[in-house]
Amino acid sequence: MRVLVTGATGFVGGRLVPVLLDRGHDVRALVRDPEGYDPPEGVDVVTGDLLEPGSFDAALADVEAAYYLVHSMGSGGDFAERDRRAAANFARAAGEAGVDRVVYLGGLGEDDDGQGEELSAHLRSRREVERVLAGGSYDLTTLRAAVIIGKGSASFEMIRQLDRRLPVMVTPRWVHTPCQPIAIDDVVAYLAGVLDVPETAGETYEIGGPEVLDYATIMRRTATVMGRREPVILGVPVLTPELSAYWIGLVTDVPTSVARPLIHGLKTPVVADDEPIRELVPVDLTPFDEAVARALANEAEGDGGSEGER
Repeated sequence: MRVLVTGATGFVGGRLVPVLLDRGHDVRALVRDPEGYDPPEGVDVVTGDLLEPGSFDAALADVEAAYYLVHSMGSGGDFAERDRRAAANFARAAGEAGVDRVVYLGGLGEDDDGQGEELSAHLRSRREVERVLAGGSYDLTTLRAAVIIGKGSASFEMIRQLDRRLPVMVTPRWVHTPCQPIAIDDVVAYLAGVLDVPETAGETYEIGGPEVLDYATIMRRTATVMGRREPVILGVPVLTPELSAYWIGLVTDVPTSVARPLIHGLKTPVVADDEPIRELVPVDLTPFDEAVARALANEAEGDGGSEGER
């Protein structure tokens, strides 16, 4: 199958491309800057920008399926508008090109149901992109994930650096919010697997790892895998997500502009109902501690991209 991957230089897309090649697909990558992309052998690289209609039409020619793995987290206060325009441009162009299927990786979290405060701006934007893509004249498959564990994940990098630098942490109450983290290898396995299952066309699925943990447990177990003492974590009601994001920007290398949407997103419980997708796309899920160990090993080897463009 001829497959287009947008966001091929990013955290998820960079790992998906070689897996699609291994599965026998004819892979094309859409990138803004080909000079900054070292593609695997056999990948057709096309230059274009989803924010510029007409610039990426060639990438969609003769494509049967496309992956939409782009987002603008950390690009400024207008990230939601940028993501909305990019998704609308892509949906229109993909429909005109006759693409049969689109696969999108979004975020877990309950729909607003009229209560916008229940989702962070970042998660609301992800859901809006999902709705825009669903309006295209193709079958959209959406996978929704929570925290992805892997080298290059901004969420994991934030946790890793906090564990490394702070033996005692004062955190907001969200530190006890339930979460179902998933290894990057498992995310890629689901993304690649849905193409082989026609029943997944036009459907939405939640994906998660084998354990539901709160963020305090995630930080403690990550520290243990790193060979460090578990941090002392003190959750207090008066520390706001805004102050937390500023603080993280000071004590880690994660920019405040990236930390802010991440912190706000941590307020929302993100537990997956993954039985429907597991019945169709069986994946041998990676235990949390093993996922962390792999991420740390990849870091030592200098492997992986950044999460700025999924």
